[in-house]
Amino acid sequence: MKLLKDILYGTRITEVVGSTHVAIESVVADSRQVKPFGCFVAISGTAVDGHGHIPGAARAGAAAIVCERLPAEEDRKAHVVYVQVEDTRAALGHIAANFHDNPGERLKVIAITGTNGKTTVATLLHRLARMFDRKVGLVSTVENRIVDKVVPATHTTPDPVGLQRLFADMLDAGCTHCFMEASSHALHQHRLAGTPIEGAVFTNITHDHLDYHGDFNGYIAAKKSLFDGLTPSAFALTNADARHHETMVAGTRARTVTYGTQQVADHKSRIIENGWGGLQLHIDGQDLYTRLIGDFNASNLTAVYAVARELGWDMMETLTHLSLLNAPDGRMQQIQSKDGNVHAIVDYAHTPDALRKVLETLNAVRQSGSAAGTTGQESRILCVVGCGGDRDRTKRPVMAQVAADLADLVILTSDNPRGEDPASIIAEMRNGLDPIQARKVTANQDREEAIRSACIQARPGDVVLVAGKGHEKYQEIQGEKQPFDDVAVLTASLMTH
Repeated sequence: MKLLKDILYGTRITEVVGSTHVAIESVVADSRQVKPFGCFVAISGTAVDGHGHIPGAARAGAAAIVCERLPAEEDRKAHVVYVQVEDTRAALGHIAANFHDNPGERLKVIAITGTNGKTTVATLLHRLARMFDRKVGLVSTVENRIVDKVVPATHTTPDPVGLQRLFADMLDAGCTHCFMEASSHALHQHRLAGTPIEGAVFTNITHDHLDYHGDFNGYIAAKKSLFDGLTPSAFALTNADARHHETMVAGTRARTVTYGTQQVADHKSRIIENGWGGLQLHIDGQDLYTRLIGDFNASNLTAVYAVARELGWDMMETLTHLSLLNAPDGRMQQIQSKDGNVHAIVDYAHTPDALRKVLETLNAVRQSGSAAGTTGQESRILCVVGCGGDRDRTKRPVMAQVAADLADLVILTSDNPRGEDPASIIAEMRNGLDPIQARKVTANQDREEAIRSACIQARPGDVVLVAGKGHEKYQEIQGEKQPFDDVAVLTASLMTH
């Protein structure tokens, strides 16, 4: 229980109706969760405006309501304290942090942002820290962890109330650090407000989420806000190989550091070998052998190494532990046919840039001879890919173009169509293809059948890539999440080889 005046610290208040010396027993932004003596924060969302639920929150027993627009005087309830603020999203972060005794101030929070690589970098940092026997937390798209306890993830970055509760639980478990993904949505919605950041990492920025941010400049601004809020005691680590990395740290008060595999950087690695068995890197003068494959994973590993060094962890121990790490589920996850002649990959690649990087990696491995066919035929890449419904439509034709340019056979299919018709999504993808590209492409709305078709067509030495869903265990269709697992379907489909 906290006094309202104490949990309002850090918010920008414009008016208060009532006394802030009132006890608060809970904080929520969902009016359905309001309990007596609770504080309801009315958020103006893209689909629902919480201000419309203020009367219901008052009837449910809320002791305080934080809003951007005060109800008319005749609609106010005597038992409720009304607090008007400039921005309820920003206020919610501070209120939730204060209610949970500001756990972020006692955790060293490392936030990773970027279009691609967030999950891999955050997850590998958590696993690396555990190899050092450090108690740490993880907040990611795939899962949240408190030391080794798994807490299911529903969003890339939880809402402020859930996030602060998670931080508090991490502290109770003895955690010293938390490695977390910071999505552009979360940054734009101020979900990290009230959380001091020890270090921020920028992996890259490419085409994604323009349906939400409006344009690329809005997307960049959302990512950059993470670095704008850093203090002089924090570090800002950016990928020197990525476009806009200098934009991210322009004006930041934090200490700036770079990593990379191509450009001059403070933490530099070079790829020596890249094959099905993994990567060999030369990093800061030392050799690193790792099970991960792909140029982009060389970049991800370099980022992890750089964070570890910035946190003061021993270089040789860090490299030793890195060599033992596996990729997170659904990130370049390898599966082999029963006879070992067909390689298959499941990857979360759902943006044009991510898909391009995966396919370029598979082409590089194939051309190196490590995927050579046993029958003398040239090995091929068969790509199963789709685009999600009710999301950025502008990337659909680009995804099809990338697949057709870099794969030998492409099967367009369903990928979380949500409220849209899968056939319409596939048609929009096809619109990006020229006649030559179109010859490589077929379509099957049934994702399971599409995966099976790719496996049936695969010859010895071929590579099957199933892209877009990665770790997800469902298909979202017409508002329902139906069980579906790319890895399970692909594994079963390869049993005939």
